[in-house]
Amino acid sequence: MTDQNTPLWEQRFRTPRYTLPAWAKSSAERCVFVSDRSGNAQVYCWDRTAGTLRQVTDRPSGAQHCAIEASGEAVWWFADTDGDERGQWMRQPFGGGPDEPAVRDMDPYWPAGLAIGLRGHALLGHTTEQGTDISLVLPGGGSRRLYRHEEPAYAVDLSRDLTLAVIAHSERGDLWEPGVRVLTTDGVAVADLDGEAVGFSPVPGDNRLLVLEPREDRWEPVIHEPLTGERVSLDLKLPGETSVEWSQDAASLLVVHDHQARSEAFGYDLATRELTRLEIPDGTVEHARTRPGGDVWFQWSDSAHPPVFRALKSDPRFPVTGGPPQTALVRDEWVDGPGGRVHALLSLPRTGTGPHPAVFLLHGGPDEHDRDAFDPEAAAWTDEGFAVVRVNYRGSTGYGRAWTEALRRRVGHTEVEDITAVRQWAVDHRIVDPDRLVLAGWSWGGYLTLLALGTRPDDWTVGLAGAPVADCAAAHRQAMDDIKALDRSLFGGTPEEVPEVYRDASPATYADAVRAPVFICAGVNDARCPIDQARTYADHLEARGLPVEFHAVDAGHSLTSVEERVTVFRRQIEFTRTHIHAARRLP
Repeated sequence: MTDQNTPLWEQRFRTPRYTLPAWAKSSAERCVFVSDRSGNAQVYCWDRTAGTLRQVTDRPSGAQHCAIEASGEAVWWFADTDGDERGQWMRQPFGGGPDEPAVRDMDPYWPAGLAIGLRGHALLGHTTEQGTDISLVLPGGGSRRLYRHEEPAYAVDLSRDLTLAVIAHSERGDLWEPGVRVLTTDGVAVADLDGEAVGFSPVPGDNRLLVLEPREDRWEPVIHEPLTGERVSLDLKLPGETSVEWSQDAASLLVVHDHQARSEAFGYDLATRELTRLEIPDGTVEHARTRPGGDVWFQWSDSAHPPVFRALKSDPRFPVTGGPPQTALVRDEWVDGPGGRVHALLSLPRTGTGPHPAVFLLHGGPDEHDRDAFDPEAAAWTDEGFAVVRVNYRGSTGYGRAWTEALRRRVGHTEVEDITAVRQWAVDHRIVDPDRLVLAGWSWGGYLTLLALGTRPDDWTVGLAGAPVADCAAAHRQAMDDIKALDRSLFGGTPEEVPEVYRDASPATYADAVRAPVFICAGVNDARCPIDQARTYADHLEARGLPVEFHAVDAGHSLTSVEERVTVFRRQIEFTRTHIHAARRLP
């Protein structure tokens, strides 16, 4: 709860967040989404016709994944164990009632994609230590295996006539560049393609498949006829990242283009090959979906304005309203780095003149990017009088395939080179105070924080690492199978096969050089960045006499509880205030 005495930063943290609603294929007025409006991330179903909203789940560890059956009769949600991401899909009637397993006779698994088909069918991916299965779920909860492999795979889509399924797979041993396979729903392979599968046409009887294929330094959509091999290339010539989706009549595509930290959306007419920009403001399109009748639902924000849910042609009548206080727009800065021009987003405090104390806030992923989007954490630091610098280092998306792929040159160190270049630029231009610099991040950003604290110890005053990897080999051995596969792709093998590569990339290798006080937050049930290796790293720093605070949360990789997010950030602020002026060097 908030009142007039609640700090602005906390008001922003406590404002409800929600995902873009998904709707039933055969009953588009019945929708489902995830929101933390109750104080924790839970699943909600929304009946637009009746104007009703109902909370589906009430789990202490939250719920993050949901879907709705094509008929609209039931909601699916994923039940894991206290945030560890392993469990099973559950099913609950749309109007309320008891939960039951959506699929019978399956042991606990990590989810690997779900596509809801018509007539009670679904395509389900499920991963265990033995590999990944892709199954066709039948009406009534039975299932039939279509595919199995020891390397990770992902269920993508079912054709509307239920004759074909498309999956992503990593049989070639590189999860970074998966392949595409089209199967019959009897499990017979009919086509193997390169790229990223989007999905089949939504028109019954039309089994064309939309795929994004790599071309030069970008991705381009291609329409395939899986049974005949016919293909139609659509050359959009849009740099950066492009996501595409069929219109509901399959006559056009919705195109969302992410480039240099901003988004724009287009309609692409398949008959005329014309690209028409949609009337969406500059900023970031967080997610967008085409609706029956030609409408588009989308979620939008920029750095000054909190996320809003809108429709292009109508009023969606969404029952969640209100928003947090606004903040200031970011400034774009371009800095010469060792691998090319680096794009950084700069937010300045409302008062004071430079050089400012500053927080370098590092994004996760690694193949993600910071963008012109609302970020309560960045706004909170500027409220505290800090400048905030966000760096889209090599490995980030939105700047072309070569920029994203470059992090594999030397994992971790490549990104730190770019962060270092931006730091030096900000110091040279007297934007930031070199004696009051905080390095912070979550997940991959937390990993880079610890790595930079050890490899560039003179650069940083305080470190704040959330859900980090501190020891790449130790984390690999305890992580979920998909993360192990990603490690093998990034490092070129397992810790046993390439131990020097893992050692070179590990923050623990450089722990004896760290001079800054460090705050570490980790989830006790985190299956991506297991807590034990982070705790061992913190214990080592503490034994050296460094100021260290280790905060273990009863959660997984993500914090679904609003209260916990507020608590963690409040402790980060207090830790920073305590140590920002302290001497950084050990005696």
